[in-house]
Amino acid sequence: MKTKIFKFLMVIFCALAVTSCVNNTIDEDGLLITDRDECYVSNFDLTGTDHLTVRVGDARIDNEACTIHVTVAYGTDLHNLYPKFSLVTDAKLEPKITGITDFSDLDNPRQYTVVSGSRKVRKTYTIYITVQERNSNK
Repeated sequence: MKTKIFKFLMVIFCALAVTSCVNNTIDEDGLLITDRDECYVSNFDLTGTDHLTVRVGDARIDNEACTIHVTVAYGTDLHNLYPKFSLVTDAKLEPKITGITDFSDLDNPRQYTVVSGSRKVRKTYTIYITVQERNSNK
């Protein structure tokens, strides 16, 4: 009797699981597409290969102009940085960050596009990096 009840509950559970996913659309990255049109960066950081921040002060994020200004410590290896973005709920970033990124060409700042949860709104952010001046008092 317990086996029949268990099988019946499993059938119900599976049916509910399948029907709850039927109306949801998944994008090419396997992420759920939602109805959210918000599209912005809430936080940004750069870390070195040791995974410690190289920022000096907070990043200045302008969600209207789609710019991020960040100052890094003097002597930072700009060839080997990990960008870290915090995005609004359900948004995603293009291109994907897959590892170390080279930010050494300061004349050609890197750009990343934030895509809303609905995938209808896209905002391209430009990352401007300034290297802190060498402190002559040390």
